[in-house]
Amino acid sequence: MAALHVKRYEYAGTGDSGAPLLLIHGWGMHGGMWSGVAEQLAQNYSVMAVDLPGHGYSANNERGKEQGSRIKEQDLACPLNLEPAHFALDAIVDELSAQFGEQLAVCGWSLGGQIALRWAMRRPQQVSRLVTVASTPCFVRRAGWDHALSAEILQEFADNLQHHYALTLKRFLALQVRGGEQEREWLTILRDTLFSRGEPDLAALQGGLEILRSIDLRSALPDIKQPVLVIAGERDMLTPPQASHYLANHLPDARLVMIRGAAHAPFLSHATEFVENVMNFLNEQKHG
Repeated sequence: MAALHVKRYEYAGTGDSGAPLLLIHGWGMHGGMWSGVAEQLAQNYSVMAVDLPGHGYSANNERGKEQGSRIKEQDLACPLNLEPAHFALDAIVDELSAQFGEQLAVCGWSLGGQIALRWAMRRPQQVSRLVTVASTPCFVRRAGWDHALSAEILQEFADNLQHHYALTLKRFLALQVRGGEQEREWLTILRDTLFSRGEPDLAALQGGLEILRSIDLRSALPDIKQPVLVIAGERDMLTPPQASHYLANHLPDARLVMIRGAAHAPFLSHATEFVENVMNFLNEQKHG
């Protein structure tokens, strides 16, 4: 696979270089989604935002070098097709772990939150602190677990990917902002940003959906000993607030921040509140 693309935001603080913080995006997205809050956090930390395997410039980096920093949507009408095994949860974690040699804090949004939790479990010496954003230990409803999407919804997305690729991604964006404040405005912004780094690889999208369908991390939560900040949107319809309460209650060292009026992307819709909470959490590491 091509090397992962990592955007590094220049540390703007004084004194030491700032503790490293890695931002991991959600399904079908790319690291550019973090740009607004990443620039704010870079005042105090060495911030990095990764494009996951098969997403953004990690899927299209060679084309990006040829055409410049921005890839237009129409330039990649036919997604590449890599092996789905490359996009299994542990394969992604191993690739991320190999990319970063230093200990770091990890912040994951949605699917990125599951990746962050699994990484902390598999490589506890590498991940110092965790922030999960609009994430859940289990995306799909199961016996005894109702705080999730139905399996039929994810299956519908998987079926439609083959035939209505861009439309399926845009429908997923609509679910992310539904119910939140200024829903239409944020949907427009997300759609404008979605393909700014090219289209994600089809196998990466299929692999990501398989993670969402199959992974259940509930039994593993007691083994994640790092401090965790669980950030949730009060109006999130993809990962209901009850799932975030479950995370905070079953991780050994976790706290919950519920952002009022936010849907599935609180770091976009409520950026100031998001940054303030993340900074307060990470500053505990400096002074602890």
